[in-house]
Amino acid sequence: MNTIRHRILVTGASGQLGMAIQELRSDYSAVDFIFASKDDLDITNQDSVINYLHSNEVDTIINTAAYTAVDKAENDKEAAFLINEKGVEYLAVASKAKGIKLIHISTDYVFDGSASMPYKEVDEVNPQTVYGKSKLAGEQILQKIAPSQYCIIRTSWLYSKKGHNFYNTMLRLAKENKEISVVNDQWGSPTNATELAKVLIKISLLSNITHNGIFHYSGVGACTWYAFAKAILEKYYPNKHTLYAVDSSSYPTAAPRPVYSVLDTTLIEKTFDITIVNWMSVI
Repeated sequence: MNTIRHRILVTGASGQLGMAIQELRSDYSAVDFIFASKDDLDITNQDSVINYLHSNEVDTIINTAAYTAVDKAENDKEAAFLINEKGVEYLAVASKAKGIKLIHISTDYVFDGSASMPYKEVDEVNPQTVYGKSKLAGEQILQKIAPSQYCIIRTSWLYSKKGHNFYNTMLRLAKENKEISVVNDQWGSPTNATELAKVLIKISLLSNITHNGIFHYSGVGACTWYAFAKAILEKYYPNKHTLYAVDSSSYPTAAPRPVYSVLDTTLIEKTFDITIVNWMSVI
């Protein structure tokens, strides 16, 4: 007797979240994963999306594909919106036509960072960067096109041992310098890519999305970039570096960074019965 297997398409498979899901594939013997990088599936090409989903039977799409170069986006608006809005639109239209669940990854950058309490899903959005505006546009087009079969997961400060992220930058700097300066006036919650990947797969395997909507996911505990860096260095290079706390004005960027981007994760924990670990336990 043949067992019905769940088929999950992961777009953006070469990114750090896509790679985190790939590393977990052996833990899910009843799942058929399809990992598509940009070379396999260009989500900015509508015909490509339609043809791909016609050729591959899929139950759920986890869309991790995104334009994430925050500073570059300030002068590359068209490319950012092409991927983060139009790409999501094409996935939404095609998935709706075939009855496929679409789980889409978004960001804390949809907020302006002026809060003093963790952001809830219902809080007012007010992106201050091209990147944030393009990601919000993707959220909005998805909700408009497929209101009954989407799940948007906003996350923050994503890190893993692969890809370009703050975590790997600190490990690289630690090999090159004995003294390191890190911003200490921006607050957030580091999010381990593997922990998020587990949650995405769990949501994918639900028979249907009875609680579709927007959810926030990040590691438990708020900290500054300085505190995050300190924890990384203490784990891998204890007592070998001098770490300096500096203001963000010391490192001006093309795109302003949120001063506060801590997310309230209560809703996703209750809805999908998950327990989120403290970020310090998984660095």
